[in-house]
Amino acid sequence: MKRKPIHISDASAGAARYWMVGWHAVLAALNNPEREISRLLVTRASAEALPKYSRSLTPELVEGKEIERVTGGDAVHQGIAALVKPLARDALEPALVTGGPLVILDQVTDPHNIGAILRSAAAFGATALVVTRDHSARETAAMAKAASGALDLLPVVEVTNLAQALRDIKEAGFWVLGLDGAGKRALHEVDTRGTCALVLGAEGKGMRRLTAEGCDEVVRLPMAPAMESLNVSNAAAIALYQLYVSRS
Repeated sequence: MKRKPIHISDASAGAARYWMVGWHAVLAALNNPEREISRLLVTRASAEALPKYSRSLTPELVEGKEIERVTGGDAVHQGIAALVKPLARDALEPALVTGGPLVILDQVTDPHNIGAILRSAAAFGATALVVTRDHSARETAAMAKAASGALDLLPVVEVTNLAQALRDIKEAGFWVLGLDGAGKRALHEVDTRGTCALVLGAEGKGMRRLTAEGCDEVVRLPMAPAMESLNVSNAAAIALYQLYVSRS
């Protein structure tokens, strides 16, 4: 799955560059022609294992301590880091003709959660992630690390009005399913063999009222009564797996 070159105006213009770390994230960025990369730092061991990549960028050989210094030292860098510019976010219309499932986030603000959701979305065949322009995390090193390369594989669509976007998505032939513990039916009880869009709400608050009303149906994940809910990224992974299995 390669990220398609479909952009709105460059919303990343002026966005701060950041150090992306880790093998999967950096290699995906190196092979994404849309990703702007200024520098590539590698340790000697990583340089020896570095595969070919599709750009003319010479890696800088450094000690691991130098990568820790420039990245802040908290992330597990695996001996590789790239100074990157955040990607531009895409328009909705091209995502509506891909034929695969969409993942829609209603004001999810934790970059780790968005990164983890991107990773699951790429793993289970989703074709785009839709986020709100306001009250949604921007691309960061933490998001890139959690996404493990999916940031450069899956288009991220940004919309200003989610209620209108849901109407456009339904008009394009998608069956829009909101995920919430109050859903009358469990996800596995719904026929999801058609083209679906999965909507997940913000951490703690869940979907907003207008968002839930804009769904064709609100469904739930069955779980033991000892737990009331799941983290949004865990819920997304389970739901996306269910959608993937139903299409297999």
